[in-house]
Amino acid sequence: MSGWDSYRAVYGAELRAAAHEFEDHGWSVAGQTATTLLLITGRALDVLEVPAVTGREICAQLRDTGRVVPVAATDSGTWWFPVSAGAELPVELAAAGGVVLHGAGDAVLAPPSQVPDGWVHWRVSPALVGYRVPPADVVLHAAVDAVRQHSAHDPHPGAQRPAGATVAAMRS
Repeated sequence: MSGWDSYRAVYGAELRAAAHEFEDHGWSVAGQTATTLLLITGRALDVLEVPAVTGREICAQLRDTGRVVPVAATDSGTWWFPVSAGAELPVELAAAGGVVLHGAGDAVLAPPSQVPDGWVHWRVSPALVGYRVPPADVVLHAAVDAVRQHSAHDPHPGAQRPAGATVAAMRS
């Protein structure tokens, strides 16, 4: 068996183990391929997906209140938080770029899925909190505060700097 085949066999076992772990704790799994695992939302949990900068701020706010919640990160620069099922996305978050609440009828790539540019991985493992899903309102409230805080500090979201702040010099 080549090293690559050995790796794939071990990784497949890791995905199967993760699927069993999720299911053992009531988190429904939709399916598994050789490199990915899908977690069904809308039943035992929903998933709030946010840009990484917002995710870091949510974690800081929750940490300040003594809360620890599961957090996953993707290679595409998003973080996601499992939350209790059935919540509505607040208007303020719906208007923010890159914020999605995955609910009934959705599925998300779950750790340890491999994607073209990397891995979906846990930043805070659900095992640390016994796979308890936090109340959605707690995480959504922290997300609203994070979006407000980011907007207050960055009057030009999405831009590295305002166009008016760019200085261009001409050669003579």
